[in-house]
Amino acid sequence: MNYKELAERLREAESSRVQIGRLTDEFPEMTVADAYQIQLENVAYRQAQGQKLIGMKIGITSAAMQKMLNVDVPDYGHLFDNMLLPEGTPCRISQLIQPKVEGELSFCLKKDLKGPGVTIADVYEATSYVVPSLEIVDSRIKDWKIKLQDTVADNGSAGRFVVGGRMTPIEAVDMRLTGMTLEKNGELINSGTTAEVGGNPAATVACLANMLSEFGIELKAGSIVMAGALTGMIPVENGDVVTASFCGMGSVSVKFVD
Repeated sequence: MNYKELAERLREAESSRVQIGRLTDEFPEMTVADAYQIQLENVAYRQAQGQKLIGMKIGITSAAMQKMLNVDVPDYGHLFDNMLLPEGTPCRISQLIQPKVEGELSFCLKKDLKGPGVTIADVYEATSYVVPSLEIVDSRIKDWKIKLQDTVADNGSAGRFVVGGRMTPIEAVDMRLTGMTLEKNGELINSGTTAEVGGNPAATVACLANMLSEFGIELKAGSIVMAGALTGMIPVENGDVVTASFCGMGSVSVKFVD
């Protein structure tokens, strides 16, 4: 398989907002390592176009999502500056294909984290603060019918993300028992605790740092790390407002418009 050609196919799907079939249907022999090479082709392309890498996201961290995809490992994707929506800025559905929303904690790093061997304690020491966040995931694969390799190649199905303005020192957060509610248009849709994210979101950040070491990548000081969804993703359409509220940490909202 040609990594560059498949990366280009995903880019064209994103820019044209036309879904494509599963890559794994065409290339059933595709490994997860192959898929990350396709992802990295588009990371290099974005950087060559002047986009700035500002963070990373880890996904498929919950038991429910891993069961759905029949895997026992998370995946990850790269976050660029043009994916970040300042809080209060609407998200334009017309720029996406089939968006869904997840509530997460984001870690803002003050030190580099380089695997292998990164521990939860290392994550605490490297984190400046944590903030409530919304990830707007968007698959370029038709009808979200993805296998692990498809979403990995597709940059972890990254779309947009919003981080809240309230910064909480990590030592002030109970990383196992902090509750979150996810509302759409004022109606409670999902709720969960940070324990849903690998038992402790700091553990998933450590996992991410260690996974990245396979490709010689590290989590940089000053970057944002989205630690994984506390609950299932919810579909959205024009006019919807989604809010994630974290106990003792404030909330973050986004409105969807055409």
